[in-house]
Amino acid sequence: MNEFSKRKRLEAIISGKKADRTPIALWRHWPGDDQNAQALASTTIKWQKDYDWDLVKHSPSSSYTVADYGLKDIWTGNIEGTRDYLYRPVQKLADWAAIKPLDISKGAYAEQLKTTHLLKQGIDETTPLVVTIFSPLTQAHYMATNTILLSHLRSNPSAVHSALKSLTVNTLDFIAEIKKIGIDGIYYVIQHNRYDLLNIDEFNKFGRFYDAQVLETVQDLWLNILHIHETNIMFDEVADYPVQIINWHDRDTAPSLQEGLKRFSGAASGGISQTTLHQESPDAALAEAADAVAQTKGRLLLGTGCVSLATTPLGNIRALREFVER
Repeated sequence: MNEFSKRKRLEAIISGKKADRTPIALWRHWPGDDQNAQALASTTIKWQKDYDWDLVKHSPSSSYTVADYGLKDIWTGNIEGTRDYLYRPVQKLADWAAIKPLDISKGAYAEQLKTTHLLKQGIDETTPLVVTIFSPLTQAHYMATNTILLSHLRSNPSAVHSALKSLTVNTLDFIAEIKKIGIDGIYYVIQHNRYDLLNIDEFNKFGRFYDAQVLETVQDLWLNILHIHETNIMFDEVADYPVQIINWHDRDTAPSLQEGLKRFSGAASGGISQTTLHQESPDAALAEAADAVAQTKGRLLLGTGCVSLATTPLGNIRALREFVER
């Protein structure tokens, strides 16, 4: 009988110890279903039953944190499952002042509390559950465009800081509630530690400052995952974040998995390109998987550097899941 539970397997790769096999987890967006708690939970639970991943990641639409400020969005067929923004509530500098703390027991936040409850009830109790949290700066970007956000944080930083404080309050309130449900960690998404968007000082003031407040509140959880989005990333600036796993687009941007793990003491998540897994044949994805395992020497949660694409061939997903059992 295998003595490795999913938790023990993940704890092994986080601490650099030998596990019985490489843990694996894929996650994806669920367009349409992600607008309703019951639908999102049911779809996610079936995804887990079909593939028996080593963890379940709650994958809401990115707009859930800011929908109740008046943001409007719609899914129009993007194969990543992301939604197009029809209206953003911050159009001019004065609009930041309207961003006040929300009552997270109502609206879109409440829907994701319900989703989390349903997921906790519906998955096997031995399967870890992580909930997606978008950083306050990422939420501010959803409220405005990057062009507007970056212009305002440079021309009138106090206005943006005022909004970031409110968004941080929302985030902390939500985390306090989902912790009561019994989650194992958060999947913390940051999108602005990129050299083509901010300089290091700007990122530290508008990103890292608020990230530290959020991550401090989850230090009693054992499975916190940092997701660094996109390319040209400031990896070294966040390699000391107090999380157990870092997930980034390692096939699309530096550093490689091997180089990243020289700078971070936990485990890496990734190894497979979204587009490689999306090919007609699984052969290239399996080659990337083998390379990723070799690079990381056991410190790996195998998966994609971000979400798997919604139209990925199921045969490729099955082949990748079977890969770690061989």
